[in-house]
Amino acid sequence: MATIIDSLNTLFWGYILIYGLLAVGILFTIRLGFIQIRQFPEFVRTVFKAPQHDRGGITPFQALCTSLASRVGTGNMAGVAVALALGGAGAIFWMWMVALIGMATAYAESTLAQVYKVRDQHGQLRGGPAFYISKGLKAPWAGAIFSLSLILAFGLVFNAVQANSIAGAVEGAFGVPKLTTGLVIMALAAIVIFGGIRKIARFAEIVVPFMAIVYLLLAFYIIAINISDVPAAFALIFKSAFGFEQAAGGVAGAMLNGIKRGLFSNEAGMGSAPNIAAVATPNPHHPSSQGMVQSLGVFIDTLLICTATALMILLSGAMGNGESGIVLTQTAMSHHIGGFGHYFVAIAIFFFAFTSIIGNYSYAENALTYLKWANKPGIFTLRILALAMIPWGAYESVAMVFNAADAAMGLMATINLIAITLLSGLVVKLTKDYINQNKTHTPIFNSDDYPELKKDIDLSVWDEKTEQK
Repeated sequence: MATIIDSLNTLFWGYILIYGLLAVGILFTIRLGFIQIRQFPEFVRTVFKAPQHDRGGITPFQALCTSLASRVGTGNMAGVAVALALGGAGAIFWMWMVALIGMATAYAESTLAQVYKVRDQHGQLRGGPAFYISKGLKAPWAGAIFSLSLILAFGLVFNAVQANSIAGAVEGAFGVPKLTTGLVIMALAAIVIFGGIRKIARFAEIVVPFMAIVYLLLAFYIIAINISDVPAAFALIFKSAFGFEQAAGGVAGAMLNGIKRGLFSNEAGMGSAPNIAAVATPNPHHPSSQGMVQSLGVFIDTLLICTATALMILLSGAMGNGESGIVLTQTAMSHHIGGFGHYFVAIAIFFFAFTSIIGNYSYAENALTYLKWANKPGIFTLRILALAMIPWGAYESVAMVFNAADAAMGLMATINLIAITLLSGLVVKLTKDYINQNKTHTPIFNSDDYPELKKDIDLSVWDEKTEQK
C-alpha cells in the first residue's frame, strides 16, 4: 500500500499537478484577459458590499474568511520557511507568480460553484466542484470520487496534520504535552463544528481577520524598523529567482520549491475553496462576484501573508544556519522582537492551524451533501471522526496516513482541473456578462440569458428575490 501511495504522489505532485495547475492558471489568465489585474478594484468592492439576505446562505465576507481559515495555515509560516531553506530567496518570486495566475483559477472554480449551487432539504445553500462536475459535465461518478477524496483529505487527515503542527509549536514554546494540546484543540473545535456551517462562518468572520491583521501589523513593524534593509531583501528575491545571485538549489530549485509551496498554500485549483464559495449569497447577485471574492483570498494568502513571513526571515539574517520549517520562522521572529518571538509564533500557529481545521471541516460537510449522506447520522459521524483525528494527529505523526491525504488531494485536484478546463467557455461567458453589465448598472444573473443551463441549475436559487440587509 505504501508503494502504491508513494507512486500516486510522485505521479500527481511530481508531474500532473505542478504543470497542470500552472497551465490551467495561465489558460484562465489569458482567456479572461488578465482579470486578476484589470478587475482587482472590483474584487475588493465585492467583498465589502452590503450583504444580501438569503434564508440559507452566508455573506461574501463570511465565505472569504472561511476559505481563508483553510488557506491560511501552517504553509504561511512553516511552508514559506521550507521554500526559503530549499530554494533560496528566489523561491518567493515564484510563489508570487503562482499566486498571480492562481487568482484566475480560483476565480473560475468559485464562479462555477456559484452557478451550480443548490438548496438542500434544510434550506441551506450547498455546492462545489462535485456539483459542477456532475451537472456541468454529466459525470456524477467523478463528482462522487471527488467528494470522497475531499472528505478523506480535508475532513479527516489534514486535521491531524494541523493539530500536529500546533502541538509541536506549543510544546516547544510552553512545554505543554502534545496529547494535552490535542485534547484542548478537539474540545474547542467541537464547540464550533457542532454549531454547523453558519456558526463556522460567524467564527471565521471574527477570528480570521483578527489573526491576519495582528500578524501583518507585526510584520509591518519589523519591516519599518529594518526599512533600510528592505530594498536589498527584494533585490535578493529577484536576483536569486533568475540566477543572477548564487542561491540554494539554483534557479530550478528556487522555481520548483516556490511553485510547490505556493500551490500548497493558496489552494487555487485544488477544488477546496469552491465548497464554501457556493454557500455564499453574492452581492451583486451574479456568480462572477463570488469568484472575485475567492480570487482575492489567494492574493491575501500568498501576496500578503506569505510575503510578510518571507521578509521577516530574510531581514533577520537567520537563513543559511541549517534551520528550516517553523524553527526557522521562530528564530527569525526572536531575532526581531526578542524571546517573545518564540511564543508569538507558537500562538500564531495555534490560530492559523486551528482555523484551518474549522475551514477544512466545512468543506467536508459540504461534500457529504453531494453524496446524499448529509442526514443527522451522517453529519454526526463525520464530526466525531474529524474531531477524533485531532488528538491522534497531535500525539503521533504517521507518515503513511499523511501521504495518503496528499494522494487523495492530488486525485481531487486533478479531477477539478479537468472539469474547470472543460467548463472554461461558461466561465468566459459569465465574466463577459458581469463586466458588460457593470459598465451601466449593478450586474445580476438572469437565467434567461443562459438557456443551455436551464436544466442543470437550481432556478429557485437564482430567480428567487433576495433582499439587502
